[in-house]
Amino acid sequence: MKIFVCIKQVPGTSQVEIDETTGTLKRDGAAAKINPYDLYALEAALRLKERCGGTVTAVTMGPPQAEVMMKEAYMMGVDETYIFTDRIFAGADVLATAYTLAQGITSICPDYDIIICGKQTTDGDTAQVGPAMAEYLGIPCAAWVSEISDVGTGKTDLSETDAEMACDEKFIIVAQNFVNIKQQARMKLPCLVTVEKDIYTPRLPSYRLKAATKDKKVNMVTFADFADQDKEHYGLKGSATSVERIFPPATREGQVFLQGSAAELASQLTDIFTKEKYI
Repeated sequence: MKIFVCIKQVPGTSQVEIDETTGTLKRDGAAAKINPYDLYALEAALRLKERCGGTVTAVTMGPPQAEVMMKEAYMMGVDETYIFTDRIFAGADVLATAYTLAQGITSICPDYDIIICGKQTTDGDTAQVGPAMAEYLGIPCAAWVSEISDVGTGKTDLSETDAEMACDEKFIIVAQNFVNIKQQARMKLPCLVTVEKDIYTPRLPSYRLKAATKDKKVNMVTFADFADQDKEHYGLKGSATSVERIFPPATREGQVFLQGSAAELASQLTDIFTKEKYI
């Protein structure tokens, strides 16, 4: 099974600089880490490999310094890593990012089986890149996946009468958690899933794998390697949306401790909220 997992390097601190002209984060030189939700996607991909065999390939769109993140992915057990990096990709919104990732994956492996993404990123929080990728690729998608319950070929009890499921077709069965509702979904491969943080506990990087993969190459893929050579489809030019204004939240220091009865505390809180013009 050829498993792809999309990961992203996000700011490792809340103190980030913003380009007021483009409305994008200034990532160069900033402390960074693997997007926390993507760690669950990595774990899901590695467990799927352990269960079904095959390979796990981690991909990201970003600057060359994402190589540090990819080295960490090697330390967790990933087989290959690719960074889709080019100045043309800079400033991409959700749609342009999804299109770039879709183009990148198909450029290196047209016959992939499954793509796994984290639910969302901590810098964008849109939770839209995974489903948008599936739309561009024309494959089934299941979001908010909390369990991968079965992977195989042929028919199962879930859909014995499904004429579209030929006996030699690969499928996956997942559980989706919609807060108050949990449902099962069955999809033909290739497909894409976005996973919840409660699917598995992510493993820690391995010192043994760090030593074994210290010289392993992180592959760089540029715009020139893509099938679609229309620059209007990537980066700022390919973005259907734009940020009108972006700014870091104001930080305020200091704590206030209140004492007294419930009625006195309520009165003190009311005075504070009134003074700060919250009410």
